[in-house]
Amino acid sequence: MKNKELKGVLLILIAGALWGTAGLFVRGLNAVGLHAMQIVFVRVAVTAVLTLVGVLIADRSLLKIKLKDVWCFIGTGLVSIVSFYYFYFATIESASIAVAATLLYTAPIFVMAFSLLLFREKLTAQKIAACAVAFVGCVFVSGLIGKGGGLSAASLATGLLSGLGYALYSIFGRYALNKGYSSVTITVYTFVIAAVCLMPFADYAAIAAALSASTAKTLLLGGGLSVFVTVLPYFMYTKGLESVASSKASVMASVEPAVASLISIFVLGENVDLLGKLGIILILAAVVVLNIRLHRAKQ
Repeated sequence: MKNKELKGVLLILIAGALWGTAGLFVRGLNAVGLHAMQIVFVRVAVTAVLTLVGVLIADRSLLKIKLKDVWCFIGTGLVSIVSFYYFYFATIESASIAVAATLLYTAPIFVMAFSLLLFREKLTAQKIAACAVAFVGCVFVSGLIGKGGGLSAASLATGLLSGLGYALYSIFGRYALNKGYSSVTITVYTFVIAAVCLMPFADYAAIAAALSASTAKTLLLGGGLSVFVTVLPYFMYTKGLESVASSKASVMASVEPAVASLISIFVLGENVDLLGKLGIILILAAVVVLNIRLHRAKQ
């Protein structure tokens, strides 16, 4: 593996790990009175402000884009981020977090299909195997198996749409990278567009109430969720796409539920059964399988 590709792999793995810490911040924001869509708006809006201000201070030239390329950023911001969050939380409301998380991680399947059709990436047995192993691992980690209960058609639909929305970030992000835009530019415009689209749906009264009740804690949690769980990982993931195929990147990012489970065990003190532990191993194994150079394989 070349140094540039190795760096890309490491960036994507770190991004997935950081995404896996989201539960810690969400738990804290729940405790101060914020709920799903309010947290989504806070996360997106603060991220948009931080990235925009940072670029204005550091290098304003990164904000230069061609009008004909705006569709790429509407794709990452509206079509991907906004739809992903909306359908993901809709699934949580109608089903459970376990079901929602499992359906969300159908994303690598969508990415592989789109990458094959749009970018002509090779669909190898290695990629298919890694995708299958990662998905089974996500099912085990979620606790879906053995819990019983049916799944409505509506929940199935919104769950699959969340996976599709999640997958589309890799696709639109790839188009933007191919047009010569930096990972910083893509990240900034993604969240600015997402924030603008979410503004009409934000519950400002609830957010203001949470701030007035616990200003320091709310700001710390909101800032942490935006910086460590959003700005940094999205920048790293997009940067990683410069040297790693979209189909590989989406599977490697599946370390997220594994990290979330480890945090639930060792930080939050929650119990994870044998299947959950097996799921963590399978997800990590999928990442290893995906990066093993088969003797005759040409990636």
